[in-house]
Amino acid sequence: DSTKAPTFVVWALKDPDSGNLDRIQIIKGWTKDGDTHEQVFDVACAGSDLPDPESHRCPNRTKAPDLTTCEPDTTSGAKTFNTWWRDPAFDPTENAFYYVRVLQVPTCRWSTYDANRLGVEPSPLVPSAIRERAITSPIWYEPGVAE
Repeated sequence: DSTKAPTFVVWALKDPDSGNLDRIQIIKGWTKDGDTHEQVFDVACAGSDLPDPESHRCPNRTKAPDLTTCEPDTTSGAKTFNTWWRDPAFDPTENAFYYVRVLQVPTCRWSTYDANRLGVEPSPLVPSAIRERAITSPIWYEPGVAE
């Protein structure tokens, strides 16, 4: 049935040598009346949190890493996520694309590691911590194309 919203199953595992995972997002893009739109849906949150039903976003509870040792916060985040998600605003008449993005808890930027090794202050010109991401290839939906 082409009017049924697509369902996505997502499973992500953390890098064993880095910080925990913070959230899984599905990014949806679509065109309507010649305009391009995009919306981010958090579909899995670390801990026992659930995405807000209206904003579709997880609460931000992660902490910055210890910038002197570059140890990430191990009290938040998850080692693995598995979930499923169905597009709540699916319109079978619109072209759309979807891709998955997994966000890690904040970790030190490479320049912070270098500054610590050299015994100097990190550069104020760049952030000391970053949030690594993994991104999938897009999945395209085109109305009328056989499923």
